[in-house]
Amino acid sequence: MAKVSEGAREVVDSAVRDGAILAVGGFGLSGIPADLIEAVRDSGARDLTVVSNNMGVDGKGLGILIESGQLRKVIASYVGENKLFAQQYLAGELEVEFVPQGTLAERLRAGGAGIPAFYTRTGVGTIVAEGKPHEEFDGRLYVQERGIVADVALVHAHTADTEGNLVYRHTARNFNPVVATAGKVTIAEAEVIVGIGEIDPNHVVTPGVFVQHLVQSRPRAKDIEQRTVRPRPAAVAAVAAGA
Repeated sequence: MAKVSEGAREVVDSAVRDGAILAVGGFGLSGIPADLIEAVRDSGARDLTVVSNNMGVDGKGLGILIESGQLRKVIASYVGENKLFAQQYLAGELEVEFVPQGTLAERLRAGGAGIPAFYTRTGVGTIVAEGKPHEEFDGRLYVQERGIVADVALVHAHTADTEGNLVYRHTARNFNPVVATAGKVTIAEAEVIVGIGEIDPNHVVTPGVFVQHLVQSRPRAKDIEQRTVRPRPAAVAAVAAGA
């Protein structure tokens, strides 16, 4: 039980400092560590750098850290759902480093694996590659990308045991496994926490050795960024008939 903390705020306060680099799991609003993000907001830590696939939406997910003005820099693949982010970026209030999504995933994986840098074809000849070392392999040009190691990693899992072994659920898995390995300190929130031995070892995705702190997440509605449904035939027919 040594890894299980009473609440998100307590453990975040002990780990997150001004100027810290945070790697945060999730994809849009799916699989985000919502309790831990709120605890970062409530901690008041400032000048933070956030590494994440994207920045959520206005008022939800990582968007609340943009609203609170706690971010100095964002390293992300996509930010198109957040209007306040765009405003702060265009006003020069927020530094942004855009990274191709696959490259971002590999930079996090490399950081967690102790690999300081790697070469990739993605981005060669574009603004993404400007100022970075290049090397030719087998007659093709590659750009060097650095691994990412965060001061603190925040992840969301569906099930964890008290040793921090994590299991994710469906697409909520997304960036969480690579984020979990990339932190000097990793804090996981889980919807269900069970005892040691209650998770089949074959089902463990993130071994507990990567997780230093674990908290029980609060039940909450799982938000969806954009909901698309199939048109109802009766409604379509009524519109076509001018009803």
